[in-house]
Amino acid sequence: MTRQTVSIVCPVYNEQDNIPSFVQIVSSVFEPLDQDFEILFIDDGSSDLTLESVKKEIASCNAVRFVSLTRNFGKDAALTAGLNHATGDAVIPMDVDLQDPPQLIPEMIALWQLGNDVVLARRKSRHQDSWLKRNSANLYYYLMSKVAEQHLHSNVGDFRLLSRNVVDSINKLEERSRYMQGILSWVGYKSAFVEFDRQERVSGSTKFNFKKLLHHALDGLTSFSTVPLRFWSLLGIFFSTISFSYGIYIILYTLITGGDTDGFASIFTAIVFFGGIQLIGIGVLGEYIGRIYIESKARPLYLIKEQSECSNTSTKK
Repeated sequence: MTRQTVSIVCPVYNEQDNIPSFVQIVSSVFEPLDQDFEILFIDDGSSDLTLESVKKEIASCNAVRFVSLTRNFGKDAALTAGLNHATGDAVIPMDVDLQDPPQLIPEMIALWQLGNDVVLARRKSRHQDSWLKRNSANLYYYLMSKVAEQHLHSNVGDFRLLSRNVVDSINKLEERSRYMQGILSWVGYKSAFVEFDRQERVSGSTKFNFKKLLHHALDGLTSFSTVPLRFWSLLGIFFSTISFSYGIYIILYTLITGGDTDGFASIFTAIVFFGGIQLIGIGVLGEYIGRIYIESKARPLYLIKEQSECSNTSTKK
């Protein structure tokens, strides 16, 4: 019987200090398992010595591979590159900062071998996050649960196990505006959960700032929901109805009483208000049109500068 291989896919950006400890810990986790494995690093245009650190690990661990991108294309693009190049029967995307505990891998593999195509790692809590990040995340998942066409599991990130069938299904998708968390949920398949306590970063700092998180949230909203467009349509119908009704009232009032209707201040306020509403609506529409424009250009999602020469896999005798 052919031995199964598990691919650990790690998008990395300026993570030079975390590479050695990550490789050491993952290798020790697989040591007692009857399982071949590979560690595939996707260097997303790092400006430090991340790639050099990965190359050093290749010399001491034959399970390590890398794909280096020409610039920083973003984590979702880097993760896509990892799924495209992973060779394993199962693939586990995870961060190298060890906030995703490698010690959870054996349990995930066991659930996969029981017939689950997807094993989701769910955080028990977000106590290590700041108050702002914790509550904004809760608000985001709540809103997405209400408006998204595809259900997103709360407190579940990219850390999960995907069977080869799932990976092949994702690799068939051609969209350029990638919101991987939504795509990973969209493909479906039989799923199971494991829970864990997310730890503090071993080294370095997070590469996600508020601007990137906001952009990420907008990508999710526009990729998996048309509710914003419907909302503005309904809002337009509502205000049109109010305006039409008020116009009928003014006509009837003038015909019946013969009086004048003053209201310069109210008219000015209404013009400013509806002007603002229209600009917001145009902005929402522009978000969707912008994504159509990006898709129509059909540019590749990422470009490869360099990659390891051969497919290395840690094979146990």
